[in-house]
Amino acid sequence: MTRESAIQAAADLYDSGIFLEDLRRRVAMRTESQEPESGPLLRAYLSEEITPALAELGFTSRLIDNPAKGAGPFLIAHRHESDDLPTVLTYGHGDVVRGYDAQWRDGMSPWQVTVAGDHWYGRGTADNKGQHSINLAALKAVLDARRGRLGFNLKLLVETGEEVGSPGLHAVCEMLRDELSADVLIASDGPRLGAAHPTIFLGSRGVINFKLDVNLREGGHHSGNWGGLLRNPGVVLASAIASMVDANGRILVEGLRPPDVPQAVRRALEGITVGGNPGEPEVDTSYGEPGLTPAERVFGWNNMEVLAFRTGNPEKPVNAIPPHAFAYMQIRFVVGTDWKNLEQIVRRHLDERGFEMVSVEVERGSPATRVDPDNAWVKWAERSLKRTTGRAPVLLPNLGGTLPNDAFAEILGMPTLWVPHSYPGCSQHAPDEHLLGPVVREGLRIMAGLFWDLGQPGESERPAFERRSA
Repeated sequence: MTRESAIQAAADLYDSGIFLEDLRRRVAMRTESQEPESGPLLRAYLSEEITPALAELGFTSRLIDNPAKGAGPFLIAHRHESDDLPTVLTYGHGDVVRGYDAQWRDGMSPWQVTVAGDHWYGRGTADNKGQHSINLAALKAVLDARRGRLGFNLKLLVETGEEVGSPGLHAVCEMLRDELSADVLIASDGPRLGAAHPTIFLGSRGVINFKLDVNLREGGHHSGNWGGLLRNPGVVLASAIASMVDANGRILVEGLRPPDVPQAVRRALEGITVGGNPGEPEVDTSYGEPGLTPAERVFGWNNMEVLAFRTGNPEKPVNAIPPHAFAYMQIRFVVGTDWKNLEQIVRRHLDERGFEMVSVEVERGSPATRVDPDNAWVKWAERSLKRTTGRAPVLLPNLGGTLPNDAFAEILGMPTLWVPHSYPGCSQHAPDEHLLGPVVREGLRIMAGLFWDLGQPGESERPAFERRSA
């Protein structure tokens, strides 16, 4: 059998409807991790759906209770062929966000896959059931083509709490560091740059949310009698925010600006166009850090956002100076940002500008990760995708959004390659979430080629790896 036959076998799973049948069954399982009563369904997804599928592929599997109280379980599976072969870790999550059943159009149910032209609607189709299902199907195609062998060792970690912040994931990786060790992570989540652009991303930007609060007095006071005499918290807060980020989106807090974009990252992003796909908003080229391309701004730099701002009663304004104003803020940041000291940095910035009355409360944060675009595994994956599709993939040093990639890159200490099978217009987390059929089919072919090349060292120039025992 050949590489081409493995790739065709993966495409046949799409053409025959077998892949769609598997996806329908998985989407039908209502694994909403935000709902407290979903615990049995989360466990059933792993034990009744994924474990049997893995057994057919030669994996041994077990479920692990989450060390975080009340959170869903993990599945860990192994397929070991030889100590002298490279070991790959792959990942997926079986939980989804709430279905919002009544908000789907045309009477569609989020728990049934509805095919309408190229669109495959259903909760979890894009995030993440469809994506890890593509990878499992591609593995099957390669195993069949190689008559029961892959040519590499494979470990799989599936969690059921990604949509609620991956509770317990980092603790499990710490606890099972040796068991989960591998030469590289290859997984799928998030979107491509665009539906027509096969993409590899190497990490994710970090994120941290914080609240700014100005509470000056009890109750409102008539704006005619007290205007000009009482400090307005809305004005104070607006001015404080304006001191942190200007009208064009440039971050003015020196401690929250990242290091210069590394040359390897600039080279990787050169020529990449962000946006311009159907249904996407037009990129505001004059907004953001001056001197950077749009791609560098979203993949190589930090941005500060006002997620919500409230003062007074916006629904029913009255002629009164409000007593209170607050704003929910967010920073998406790249590697090298001092995000762990955000509260002290913001506090110092505000105090130096006379905004002592603005309180700062940091809510949560996740670190940024980024693999060097010149890493040997990255170059190998680029070659594989180009060989399969006939065109060079888009290489993003990190996703603009955030994934729990630090569990793999930092705790487990491995290079991380993400090959997404969704696209920016997929309505992820919203009603009418969907995959695109052509992207599914191409994703199956890409992953079959990638897994084939892992087991074909001479042909694919596979990178060096560590010898590991089962």
